[in-house]
Order: sequence, then C-alpha cells, then structure tokens
Amino acid sequence: MMLVTLVLIVACLVSALAVITATQQTREQYARLQQLEREQNQLQTEWGQLLLEESAWSSPARVERLAVERLDMRLPDVDEVEVIRP
Repeated sequence: MMLVTLVLIVACLVSALAVITATQQTREQYARLQQLEREQNQLQTEWGQLLLEESAWSSPARVERLAVERLDMRLPDVDEVEVIRP
C-alpha cells in the first residue's frame, strides 16, 4: 500500500513538472512569435521605403538628367539614327 502511494505521488510530481515545462515553453514560444511579428512588420516597412527610394532613383527624368549632366550624353539627331534590321 505504501509503495502504491509513493508511486502515485512521484507520478503526480512528474506530471506537474511536465505541465510546468510545457507552460514555460509555450510562453517562450509565444514571446518569440511576437518578436518575429514585430521584426516582420519592421522589415515590411523598410521594404516599402526601399521600393519608394528605388522608384525615385530610377525615374526616367532623373536618369536622363544625370546622363546629360554627368556623362555629356544627348539625344541623337534624326540623321544620326540608324535602324538595324536582322
């Protein structure tokens, strides 16, 4: 009788420790999930800003202006254009 009681007490303790461990792991994983969601939101915001910046840097008017100012490029005259057909 004493052995059965001891086994049941040990089983209850093991079960309680398992519940505590599972609860703690759940809390840790939930905190990690929240951290990752915050990071995802920050990265999405940064991605949107980078897309806006890319569109500003690659606008045709800006590219043309820089080509003229920095590279001394110009549009060719009509008689300088040659059409090459395959």
